[in-house]
Amino acid sequence: MGVRIALGATPGNVRSLVLKQAMLTAFLGVGLGIAGAFALTRLLQSMLFGVKATDPVTFAAVTLILLMVALLAAYIPARRATKVDPIIALRYE
Repeated sequence: MGVRIALGATPGNVRSLVLKQAMLTAFLGVGLGIAGAFALTRLLQSMLFGVKATDPVTFAAVTLILLMVALLAAYIPARRATKVDPIIALRYE
């Protein structure tokens, strides 16, 4: 981060870099989780009461909540990274 900022990257560039990497990981994890949940629907069906194991509303709601939490968890450090003085960041690295 310090090298990028020292070489002239704008705070928006650094923030978008961090958010892109974090959200790529989040999308991959959510996608694998949904695929695993669909693969285990027979086991899930015996544990759920009043909800189908493949309920699209539940899957969509959980997906959106997980992605929003991942975005928030990535945005806070990304914003903090853009406010660091490049000299201090380079000295720390």
